[in-house]
Amino acid sequence: MWLPGVLVAAAAALPGVLVAAAAALLAGIVHAVIPALPLLTLAVAFGIVAGNLPVAHRALTGVLSKGLKLAATRFMRIGIVLLGLKLSLVDILGLGWVTIMTTVLIVLLTFVGTYWLGRAVRLPGRQPILIATGFSICGASAIGAMSGVVKAKDVDTATPIALVTLCGTLAIAVLPVLWHPLGLTDLQFGHWVGAGVHDVGQVVATAQIAGPAALAVAVVVKLTRVLLLAPIVAVIAVGERRRETRVATVTDAPVSRPPLVPLFVAGFLAAVLVRTFAPLPDAVLAGADTVQTYLLAAALFGLGAAVNLGSILRTGGRALLVGLTSWTLIATLALAAVQLP
Repeated sequence: MWLPGVLVAAAAALPGVLVAAAAALLAGIVHAVIPALPLLTLAVAFGIVAGNLPVAHRALTGVLSKGLKLAATRFMRIGIVLLGLKLSLVDILGLGWVTIMTTVLIVLLTFVGTYWLGRAVRLPGRQPILIATGFSICGASAIGAMSGVVKAKDVDTATPIALVTLCGTLAIAVLPVLWHPLGLTDLQFGHWVGAGVHDVGQVVATAQIAGPAALAVAVVVKLTRVLLLAPIVAVIAVGERRRETRVATVTDAPVSRPPLVPLFVAGFLAAVLVRTFAPLPDAVLAGADTVQTYLLAAALFGLGAAVNLGSILRTGGRALLVGLTSWTLIATLALAAVQLP
């Protein structure tokens, strides 16, 4: 008897899913024409634009809302699992222990520093932890992953998404201008970009101007940061589990605890191990990469569509301060790491 209910739910979600898929394809087309514009950044930007067009507001909050929410959650998690197939532990170990340890340290310092600043300026809801996650690890994708674990409201997710998109886009323009004045070699520039820019697509768009060797270093360093998404999300999930247990004890309410390790995090780690130890054909990896990219693009369009720029402009001064400070912090720490022998 459950089948009719499933079909009704699928029919209700279909319009929003199709719109998210169309936006992802459009982002892919624009990226193909203008490679300097990262596909995932375009998808977020399209969502933000659509979400702030008065003519589209009724549809986005009505007939399209269920499908966009499905894309922003389910597609995001599946895409992150497939993202693990980009990561080979062999490639990461090839960076050397100094680079690995400094990359880990940069992520942790940026995460803790951003979270502390967000709490210090009293950002509302779950914004401090979402901004910290996005800026320290892998941009809007990380925010989407963390928002599900901490059960963040759409209003709390919208501001971090907008900020990390803004600062990541600024990095594409600013870092290349500083490349030569800072006296960085091509490989040092690639390292700096990989350690200091938020989204994978933004890293590619920024590092590619320094050549294929710099791009290769940037991508491996960046994916090392992505790998840290799993343990950080798992630790936060444990904290959420304890918090909900305490709340349930005090209020005598039913306990609704998140899993110790979210399923998509376990899937991500499994994909990393498969990529490391299984000789997958290039065609399989290329296909998985394409599927992963477009799933994340559809998810990020859904997240971007929930961004209300008017609300952010009215109340987001403190959030902007946190975002710009975090952006400066991670770029500065990454530059210091590049200077190490």
